[in-house]
Amino acid sequence: MSFSEFITSLYSNPVLAITVVLTLGVILVNGFTDAPNAIATVISTRAMRPRPAILMAAVLNFAGVFFMTMVNSKVASTIYNIADFGNDPRKSSLALCAALFAIVVWAVAAWRFGIPTSESHALVAGIVGASVAFHGSFSGINGMEFAKVGLGLVFSTGLGFGMGYVSVKLVELICRNMDRRETMPFFKGAQIFGAGAMAFMHGAQDGQKFIGVFLLGVYLAKGTGAEEFTIPFWLIVLCSVVMGLGTSIGGMKIIKAVGLDMVRLEKYQGFAADTAAAGCLLISSLTGIPVSTTHTKTTAIMGVGAARRMSYVNWNVAKDMVVTWLATFPGCGLIGYLMTLLFKRLFL
Repeated sequence: MSFSEFITSLYSNPVLAITVVLTLGVILVNGFTDAPNAIATVISTRAMRPRPAILMAAVLNFAGVFFMTMVNSKVASTIYNIADFGNDPRKSSLALCAALFAIVVWAVAAWRFGIPTSESHALVAGIVGASVAFHGSFSGINGMEFAKVGLGLVFSTGLGFGMGYVSVKLVELICRNMDRRETMPFFKGAQIFGAGAMAFMHGAQDGQKFIGVFLLGVYLAKGTGAEEFTIPFWLIVLCSVVMGLGTSIGGMKIIKAVGLDMVRLEKYQGFAADTAAAGCLLISSLTGIPVSTTHTKTTAIMGVGAARRMSYVNWNVAKDMVVTWLATFPGCGLIGYLMTLLFKRLFL
């Protein structure tokens, strides 16, 4: 679909217009609730001030969506194919709108209390809950694609923690005979690089997820399917800009919870956490496994803290995060389910 065809469809199809507004709203919310995870450590160690760090994250989120989608769109394809909403454009679009509404409600509620949550799993949960309400069963769920999400949960949590632990141990081993004061300038610059890489990979992962939902909404509203999964260039630019705008709004509550409350990091530890999380996201993006950037970054920080000693991690804060993560799928899935039933009663 060309950009001109898309604009024409917006004017002629109100359902599509509503779907697009909700999808862009979810992308914007992701930008200011999830993206701040990428720069939490670089701010907490005072390697960068908040405003320049947020600006850097906004630009690199844009770049991550743009370049990774051009190179590899496997993550977007997974999200696009995860559920079947049928061929009735009105009913299926209402179900998708209900799922998107559920994501916004869940994400904003978590942000209000300063608890990092995974919009990635909220996205999948909302879509699954809406599909179940739409079909009255789990028959509309693509089991193979859904399994990738479950794999991504284990992958992002386990590998994030493990890579964080190993990376900081490796840094300490390499620098064991160096004067820590002399290494400070290097690790300040290295941490800025690591935070930039993390912001880039956040865009690469989460941007693709929402591009997949955007395309799903377009085809559902039109009542057609796509014989081949292709992403228009204008859509990459649009989603990149909206996510970058959301990041520029900021998210200091999330930054405080991730970068300050859970583990107090030094610059070399922040560098280890950022590079470990970015590496984990790169592997998952190239293999087409949707993972949570929130889970990956926070578990990498936990791994770095645990490498020093287990008591170095504030496990009360970590527990609150884990409880929120565990509640995301049933909670957001239930909201998506109930909102779909409500929308069907009101509009059908």
